[in-house]
Amino acid sequence: MLLQEILFEPIKNAVEKLFQISIEKVEFQSTKKDFEGDITIVVFPLVKQIKGNPLEIGTKIGEYLVENVAEVSKFNVVAGFLNLVISDQYYISYFNSIKNDNLYGFVAPTEGDKSVMVEYSSPNTNKPLHLGHIRNNLLGYSVAEIIKASGKKVYKTQIINDRGIHICKSMLAWQKFGNGQTPTSTGLKGDKLVGNFYVEFDKAYKVEIAALMSQGKTEEEAKKQAPLILEAQQMLLDWENGKTEVIALWKTMNQWVYDGFSVTYTNLGVDFDSYYYESKTYLLGKDVVEEGLSRGVFFKKEDGSVWIDLTADGLDEKIVLRSDGTSVYMTQDIGTAIQRVRDFSDIGGMVYTVGNEQDYHFKVLFLILKKLGYEWAENLFHLSYGMVELPSGKMKSREGTVVDADDLMEEMTTTAQQISEDLGKLDGYSEEEKAILYKTIGLGALKYYMLKVDPKKQMMFNPEESVDFNGNTGPFIQYTYARIQSILRKATFEYSKDVTLSELHEKEKELIKQIQLFPEIIQSAAENHSPALVANYTYDLVKEFNSFYQNVSILGEDNLEKKVFRVQLSKSVSQVIKNAFRLLGINVPERM
Repeated sequence: MLLQEILFEPIKNAVEKLFQISIEKVEFQSTKKDFEGDITIVVFPLVKQIKGNPLEIGTKIGEYLVENVAEVSKFNVVAGFLNLVISDQYYISYFNSIKNDNLYGFVAPTEGDKSVMVEYSSPNTNKPLHLGHIRNNLLGYSVAEIIKASGKKVYKTQIINDRGIHICKSMLAWQKFGNGQTPTSTGLKGDKLVGNFYVEFDKAYKVEIAALMSQGKTEEEAKKQAPLILEAQQMLLDWENGKTEVIALWKTMNQWVYDGFSVTYTNLGVDFDSYYYESKTYLLGKDVVEEGLSRGVFFKKEDGSVWIDLTADGLDEKIVLRSDGTSVYMTQDIGTAIQRVRDFSDIGGMVYTVGNEQDYHFKVLFLILKKLGYEWAENLFHLSYGMVELPSGKMKSREGTVVDADDLMEEMTTTAQQISEDLGKLDGYSEEEKAILYKTIGLGALKYYMLKVDPKKQMMFNPEESVDFNGNTGPFIQYTYARIQSILRKATFEYSKDVTLSELHEKEKELIKQIQLFPEIIQSAAENHSPALVANYTYDLVKEFNSFYQNVSILGEDNLEKKVFRVQLSKSVSQVIKNAFRLLGINVPERM
């Protein structure tokens, strides 16, 4: 049982007996490193009710707890903070209760509970995935896994933006400049081939704009009148009207892209339970708007367009249907959200993993769905994240200056290989084992570096820094895991039985305290939609283990009971590392 659960009732009883006051909650926090103690009770909130000196109040409660609670061995009071020293026996007992639980910290879903749908990736089918998509995918996947571990059923989904003018640009460029190229004939992944033609369109379009401007057109006029953009716009109309040859080309080129995406997702280690396609959802929501119009949620302007007035909510007026009856993105998103709940009837909330440039859009979307009366709209969350930049600067898809996701993963694996070879610790590895290890380290470095940063923050990704085997990095944590596996392989004696020790080494106690935080970290990370909490917790755990490893003899300990306990403790640390990294989508190597 957790300390807070053990201590709450005795503290409540103490306050009632000593001060004749009834309290409903107690504020706990970890004791600061500067003071003796394992857990701290914040006395200040009680002062308002008890009307006394915080030092005296804390002292009286501390004396009561030492006398009446076996787990509390002594206490001290600093200002309004009651620091409790917890007995070694409590920590030994707690450790014995969890040491064989391979899913320690994970909570199974409760029958009948509502599920959560997490949307991430959601790319366009006119280009391959890039560095920005990597952060999106890693965040969405990890948040889904964390919410699942916290006790919820989770569905992973994405909506693929497979229609629109940007798709037509790639299609038109392929028709004009492609000479019948295919992924098979070129040896290129399909998403890369299609992305190349998106870039080709932009180059040719710029040439036409420059030519028109040389004839006296303004830049704005030239952009609108360039033959290529007019042809692309016509192609979009043909697509919407179902023109056979346009639809056939659209299906062919999109399939090239899907095949390419599939390879990238597999290499990145992310997956999905369902897919939605904008070509099938772009008409959704129009009926909802009509219904909302009749209920007064929306209003119609003189030109026939339909709007919602959110000024009373601190926002503004937002269009949901154009005057010609066509939908806007907001209409589609309203309809798609409702369709998802129809498809998965147990959905009770959704998480949208989308960059922070869409913050306003999601505020409006969620508010509209609430005003339409959907209960689940109270449980919608925009997992807003900052953009990723490289030391070399921003990326631009049209100009082909993006950092390709596949290339980056390959580069990370190569970098891991170079560093591993330089360290020279790969004796006895087969070439296949080496290849798996390089990928494990390289992708682990990439994922950890991305996920240790708070999602809301913009970040700079430095590939070389991420593969450092020291500091707050994936490889450093993976190396510690592998070191523990080495200890376990050398422990040729039986170490599975419960051990009864009379006392703990200070480093053992600190390590158990750190392990004890893991279930709480999972719940907090799920609540805050933040893999960074799991990542940085794992780093703290590893630092604590390395301090233990350097200060306490494990296999060299003469006392068998202590030796067994320390091996068990090391094994539990490695299990928590493995479980935490699983939530981040990172593998751990048995040897390094």
